[in-house]
Amino acid sequence: MFKEEVIMTQFKVLISIILVLELSGFSRPVLAQTNQTRKQIIVIDPGHGGKDSGAVGVNGILEKDVVLNIAEQIVVINETIFKNQFEIYLTRYKDTLISLSDRAKLAKTLKADIFISLHCNYSDNPNARGLEVYASMKQGKYSKESILLAYDLQMGLKENIGFESRGVKFANFQVLRTTVDLCPTALLEMGFLSNCLDSYYFLKPHRTFLVALAILNAVNI
Repeated sequence: MFKEEVIMTQFKVLISIILVLELSGFSRPVLAQTNQTRKQIIVIDPGHGGKDSGAVGVNGILEKDVVLNIAEQIVVINETIFKNQFEIYLTRYKDTLISLSDRAKLAKTLKADIFISLHCNYSDNPNARGLEVYASMKQGKYSKESILLAYDLQMGLKENIGFESRGVKFANFQVLRTTVDLCPTALLEMGFLSNCLDSYYFLKPHRTFLVALAILNAVNI
């Protein structure tokens, strides 16, 4: 019962904030609020890497590989479909382990306009599936914008490619709490690798492309 009450409280807070922002004329998407005299800087953070494989799928795929593949596709899509509309940087470009503090430092050094951390989920329950998007539980300069970013990401993946959504949630993940004062930031859990349907989805390259396109489109002006 306690967990259900916490979830309901978070949900009510989220909806209240979104309604207030929309009624007060807060424009969306989030990037529309930033300086338009230069290209918007987006930092994509493929989670894990190196000796840290992250979750291991029921089909043997590794979380660190899935998220890096999607991040690489985001770069390609920006260069081709979006004609280099954004400046996009990855926290890692190969199978290396980058510390959580260094991922946040990169966003600070680059003066990022937006920070998105990519992950896949895992559960002991094989029936658990669907995406989750997290905003920082810690209040920061960009808390409101981060909630809207998380909302747009989950809506984009749900509506554009049919991902089942478990909603927007709040967490104290280090990459979120250390970037929420720098820019709008969100952590995306793109399905459960412990679930057959979610795990096998990422075996098809064209599906990786669709996920990357939905993510970039969610922050497109």
